[in-house]
Amino acid sequence: MAQGLRKGVKKLLEEAAACTRGITPSEAEARVGDPRTVFVDIRDVRELERDGTIPGAFHAPRGMLEFWVDPESPYFKPIFGEGKTYILYCAHDWRAVLSAATLAEMGLENVLHLEGGFSEWKKAGRPVGVREHKS
Repeated sequence: MAQGLRKGVKKLLEEAAACTRGITPSEAEARVGDPRTVFVDIRDVRELERDGTIPGAFHAPRGMLEFWVDPESPYFKPIFGEGKTYILYCAHDWRAVLSAATLAEMGLENVLHLEGGFSEWKKAGRPVGVREHKS
């Protein structure tokens, strides 16, 4: 472990996985289009433009997620106050599992993370939407 670190990424991921719930890509695919479910893509916008996204997903950049979820934040997004099930995903599920743990700690209920992330989703041939480049 790097000098001075008390806890590395592996330990952080292990702890986050222990207190969150994952959902398999096949289970998640059954929820595409479900009005009670919101897929939340936390990847960088360049990743969405390059690789696509799950159709209908809401983009919430990882760096703004906590601010968008907190109703007392000036950056709050009402979609996070609708009491739905939120399925977070990133490329490989590392950022998503950490984010799911943080949102659960904040008190947001019904938060899941997509096991294996968008890379597993794509690899299995599940639907992918195009995110157009915005200038």
